[in-house]
Amino acid sequence: MSNVETVRGPIAVEDLGRTYMHEHIFVLTPDVQQNYPEEWGAEEDRVNDAVEKLTALAASGVSTIVDPTVVGLGRYLPRIQQVAERVPQLNIVVATGCYTYNDVPFFFHHRGPALNEALGVEVPDPMVDLFVHDIEVGITGTGVKAGMLKCAIDHQGLTRGVERVLRAVAQTHLRTGTPITVHTHPESQQGLTVERILGEEGVDARRVVLGHSGDSTDADHLSYLAEAGFWLGMDRFGINLATTFEARADIVVELCRRGYASSMVLAHDAACYIDWIDPNVLPFMPDWNYLHIDTDVLPYLRSQGVTDEQLQLMLVDNPRRIFSGE
Repeated sequence: MSNVETVRGPIAVEDLGRTYMHEHIFVLTPDVQQNYPEEWGAEEDRVNDAVEKLTALAASGVSTIVDPTVVGLGRYLPRIQQVAERVPQLNIVVATGCYTYNDVPFFFHHRGPALNEALGVEVPDPMVDLFVHDIEVGITGTGVKAGMLKCAIDHQGLTRGVERVLRAVAQTHLRTGTPITVHTHPESQQGLTVERILGEEGVDARRVVLGHSGDSTDADHLSYLAEAGFWLGMDRFGINLATTFEARADIVVELCRRGYASSMVLAHDAACYIDWIDPNVLPFMPDWNYLHIDTDVLPYLRSQGVTDEQLQLMLVDNPRRIFSGE
């Protein structure tokens, strides 16, 4: 029996229960928040709000969320620990990695591979040791161990920084066995780039979730990725500014019809608080919350012929398989 690391410690994979594979709690820009904290407001209020929202999520039947908030997204584990202790009925799996669409953070500009050309020698990437430490020892002295690796590629494609992070995440995975989730841009078929780079590093596609696959309605492209072994993250339910509820749900229906329920996982990519978005925009996304799948998506999927057995795969069995490495 294998275990999964959570904020409150390891649990057996069999105890994950219904799992949303891509949900944030706080997404922040630390430099801005530290210097202009007015919008954030009182720390106690933000923590209380998160506890309330996650308690409601747990009451809806969800046992586990994976929070892929890493460097570049404002990860701060002591705050997440406070929330987790007050919502003991919900398991929270946290991640390590680096989130960028372009360059690596300035901290890494003159470290590791960036020095190869200047020094004329092969310099290991310090990101790998940092990520391994988060997985094997713990994050920021909290003792909380990461259970997932996170990286990203968007419409900008394979920039030098993105490639460096992808390869560092791949090398960390090979050392630790920790599964990977990748923010992708399916409209430009960046999953194919992920397939190439991670494949060159020796990563098995069956250990990789291609996040935001549900942004696409190209069933043939998504079927190819599923056939290649990847997990498809249908994980932005409620974000309907550039698409519709029906489009997001209907691509899940079609992939289930094609036999790929065993390749999909579900989530919202929601957060209790995200400072990337003007608060005045949020009212235009009323469904972007942790309860949307249970309240709206699952009834719709059932009405379109998706069976309870297929929902069990996407919500319970597939997350368990991702973490156990089945």
